[in-house]
Amino acid sequence: MPVVTVQERLDASRAAVWKQLCDVESYPEYMESIADIRVDSRTTRPDGLVDTVVSWQATVKGSVLRWTERELRYDADYRLTFQQLSGDLEVYQGYWEVRALDDGSAEATLEVEFDIGLPELRPMLEPLVVEAIRTNSTGMLRALGQRASSVS
Repeated sequence: MPVVTVQERLDASRAAVWKQLCDVESYPEYMESIADIRVDSRTTRPDGLVDTVVSWQATVKGSVLRWTERELRYDADYRLTFQQLSGDLEVYQGYWEVRALDDGSAEATLEVEFDIGLPELRPMLEPLVVEAIRTNSTGMLRALGQRASSVS
């Protein structure tokens, strides 16, 4: 399965970026590609992990994609993993991670692994989907950094 990894240096602290990343409900306010997000459930487990089910609607290269994912938030590690429960792709999973840099800023990573689920169209569509995910993910990280620096 293809894996798309994007990293961006953000002009905000690790804590500010993480706080904004965890506020998924606000994404449609400042992320151009995100049309709607609904948190279906959120539970803090006894081990401290935050387990959230989120329904997404995004516009990618003019197409509307919908999916529901389970997110596990590891606050101590500044890491959030996600795995699609249902949606338009066969597989959609990955993680977000935020690292502190020596100058007080942060570096955010978004990694997405996917399978379009159409073996006969894979050779034609997969490269287009890779580029669309890369462009969209980069835009999301940059918007996250801008928002984190403006509200911190």
